[in-house]
Amino acid sequence: MTEPRWLDEREARLWESYRATYRELMRALEARMIANSGLSGADYALLYPLSEAEDGVLRTRDLGRSVGWERSRLSHQVSRMEKRGLVCREECTSDARGSMVRLTELGRKAIDAAGPDHVDAVRSYFFDRLTPAEQTQLTTLLDRIAADLPTTCATPDCAD
Repeated sequence: MTEPRWLDEREARLWESYRATYRELMRALEARMIANSGLSGADYALLYPLSEAEDGVLRTRDLGRSVGWERSRLSHQVSRMEKRGLVCREECTSDARGSMVRLTELGRKAIDAAGPDHVDAVRSYFFDRLTPAEQTQLTTLLDRIAADLPTTCATPDCAD
């Protein structure tokens, strides 16, 4: 067995800084979204791809893949959103084993109302803190890291 390559002080500082920044950014975005729209981050995460999809409908497995969630998490969140009238489930006409999630009129109104403030929050908390050159550099770095990561939803437990 080979000896682990422990993080040095600089690497440990960078990793902790990244983790803390991500955690606090998500917390701030979630808190603002709940306060200003009543939607949770999970609600928005699903409503957004549905709002961009043709006819506001996506196959359940495709919706799960778009947000990187496992089947059980997606199912529970869709159930909560169904109870609130934001989405509805439908049978998949092309494959009886699959199901579809459709954005309702209420869901469309909710995402349309939440979108402008969410974009303002992302701009305020993230983009406004970086110069255009830093944004480009950060995009390059994150794309490089993401390119070598294992693919999302490669397990059998992904949403179907």
